[in-house]
Amino acid sequence: MDEPAPRQTLDTIRDDFDHIALLPEERWNHNLHYQRRLLRRVPRGCAEALDVGCGTGAFTRELAARCGHVTGLDLSPNMVVEARRRSAGVANVDYAVADVMTEPLPAGAFDCIAAVALLHHLPLEPALRRFRDLLRPGGVLLVLDIRPGELLAVDVLALGVSTALFLWHTGRPRESEAARQAWTAHGRTDRYPPQAEVRAACARVLPGASIRRHLVWRYSLVWRKP
Repeated sequence: MDEPAPRQTLDTIRDDFDHIALLPEERWNHNLHYQRRLLRRVPRGCAEALDVGCGTGAFTRELAARCGHVTGLDLSPNMVVEARRRSAGVANVDYAVADVMTEPLPAGAFDCIAAVALLHHLPLEPALRRFRDLLRPGGVLLVLDIRPGELLAVDVLALGVSTALFLWHTGRPRESEAARQAWTAHGRTDRYPPQAEVRAACARVLPGASIRRHLVWRYSLVWRKP
């Protein structure tokens, strides 16, 4: 069974994202490319949503256009400062610096919980149980996360597609040098669970979850609570 992340690891994650939050905003990234798939699964009539690991609030604001109220949580104070700044004028969003695993959130309070590029930072099964318990019956969990590399041919194809998409959206073949260095440094401490591990954990905690592997190093997980 997964053990809770040690405090030092959480401090490292917080420091990394405090630094990343201060970088110029990128107009496109791999997460943005796949987020539309998640947005199509936001339940109709969603009153309360939770965006865990909200970063600068890009997905939080998309949820706010579809939900009555959204709470965005992030471990990084700088990310929350930026999220509040970029969300000025969006009245139905609140942000907090918090660890979702320890924050005293009410059970069964949310119609939708989103976690974009966050799950690999958390102990897998405890995090899935936590999300399950925070959803009310009929609520939907939306996860987009990073998958490890696979066969060489698949990764070569993914690299070509990624380069083409960066050129299309930004006019550059990749992220800025500052962003690349920051994400590379952060990635040295990351661990991306294999898909088989994610599927096994979902079978135990979220039976019936839909898990889809995507080409450009991402996978999605969607689950509706009975």
